[in-house]
Amino acid sequence: MTKTTKDAPILSLNNVTLRFGGLVAVNNMTMSVPRGGIIGLIGPNGAGKTTAFNIITGFYKPTSGYVEFAGSSSGTTMITGLPPHKVCEAGIARTFQNIRLFGNETAIQNVMVGAYVRQRGKWWMNMFSYAFPAAAREESEIARNASLLLSRLGLEKYADAQASSLPYGAQRRLEIARALATKPSFLLLDEPAAGMNPQESAELLDFIRRLRDEFSLSILLIEHDMKVVMGVCEHIWVLDQGELIANGAPAEIKANPRVIEAYLGKEAAHA
Repeated sequence: MTKTTKDAPILSLNNVTLRFGGLVAVNNMTMSVPRGGIIGLIGPNGAGKTTAFNIITGFYKPTSGYVEFAGSSSGTTMITGLPPHKVCEAGIARTFQNIRLFGNETAIQNVMVGAYVRQRGKWWMNMFSYAFPAAAREESEIARNASLLLSRLGLEKYADAQASSLPYGAQRRLEIARALATKPSFLLLDEPAAGMNPQESAELLDFIRRLRDEFSLSILLIEHDMKVVMGVCEHIWVLDQGELIANGAPAEIKANPRVIEAYLGKEAAHA
């Protein structure tokens, strides 16, 4: 496992299966994400999309198969079975289908939490800053970087507001800002358009592209809004009942009979 070329996938799932007792949630899943790509993972409700995200990010350990990540120039690393914080340290960050912010904390505090995964000092050192000046300087730097991230994502006016008081769309961006604070090279977005109105969904297309370009990210996203998927994804993988049934460019996926059948039934596919 020594792939180091720039065109090698940044992430690969290899024959990944996850069983919960007699239920096969993900079945023999093999897929890859190219470096710098914006890739979609779609499928009907219950297809196994979020389960796949949970496998990638260490929340679930697959029953069989393995996950490889090439987030650094040192080559490909096996991340199968690593706990979530170790996956995050490797360079993978995510958002959640249901927003998971610290609602009683301010926006800037939420972003700072993301940065702590790379903090060199210990949290308790900040209580004795006179004895640990390096830790105090690091904490100040984390706060400055969090403020900068809020500004870059258009959230600077909410810096000192409680996260739970932010408008819904701003909460979505705040969760992304917290993920970016971990300094990832690979970002997973779980239904970023959920709950958005048509105008917000349209604006999301440019926002996702800007994230990729400005932060040098590779992005894998789950989304049910097909306008977002077809408008921003360069390649799409389709899951149905835990199995990959198709992959290809957006136009190919849109016309694929198996995909149409998975979403709308056999009659629609034949039509």
